Amino acid sequence: MFLQNLVNSLVLGSVYVLIAVGLTLVYGILRILHIAHAGIYTFGALMGLTLYRLTGNILISMILSAVLSGFLGILVYRYFYRKVLSESRIVPLVISIGLFVAMQDLYRLIWGPYKKAFSVNFSIPDIVTENLIITRDQIFIVLVTVISLVALYFIMNKTKWGKALRACADDLQMTGALGINIERTVMLGFFIGSFLAGLAGVLVGIYDNSVYPTMGEVPSYKAFVVVVLGGFGSLKGAVVAGFILAGAETFLVAWKGFFLPRDAIAFIAMILLLMFKPSGIFGRETG
Repeated sequence: MFLQNLVNSLVLGSVYVLIAVGLTLVYGILRILHIAHAGIYTFGALMGLTLYRLTGNILISMILSAVLSGFLGILVYRYFYRKVLSESRIVPLVISIGLFVAMQDLYRLIWGPYKKAFSVNFSIPDIVTENLIITRDQIFIVLVTVISLVALYFIMNKTKWGKALRACADDLQMTGALGINIERTVMLGFFIGSFLAGLAGVLVGIYDNSVYPTMGEVPSYKAFVVVVLGGFGSLKGAVVAGFILAGAETFLVAWKGFFLPRDAIAFIAMILLLMFKPSGIFGRETG
């Protein structure tokens, strides 16, 4: 039972991490809560299914869907956020919430309001033992997440674009004064974050065997909780907190004495952390 719960935690944590890392990346640069990020996650899932039906190849469909999600993120920045960045932080937040609702309605018009089956047949076998079952979907999700995080680490630490992103997260105005193209760097951040969100959408669609226009509602607040737990703007914190939250949810729900719903765990964890360490696990202390 322990090993099974551990595997389930890794799979659930993989999804939380992919969504939250993208959200953290955007917040780290612009200091805005990008709620519409969940709408991009949903777009990735729905587009992934559409492309899979057209191509019959899940890898091609997943990558194309993630790339399209990345470009959608750039469009969201250019046409909804860029002109209000100098306003109070509440302005882009309200815009983001409204945009998320509008995206859901648009998806209903395009793809319909009901769940659509997303069944993929992988060539890799399930791993089945007496006390453990690891499905091919779970193997695929963890592999894709590991590859994505390794690639993100390389980009952020070994390339000039990643170093520019980190510099913008530290001090946006100073980075611009040093001659770095802020506009391109911000768009790159939105592309990477949205790419990961779209990727997560496809993976969840495969794992749940379904996609639908409102599937981003729960991940939107789960990702927010992960960002708070890890520390606003901390990519490392988002990764660690994502797996911690997934582990807490999985093991507590499996415990017979636990009586609260799964989704309550995230908010309980966030409240407790804010009481004792408001900056989050890896956040910077202020004041």
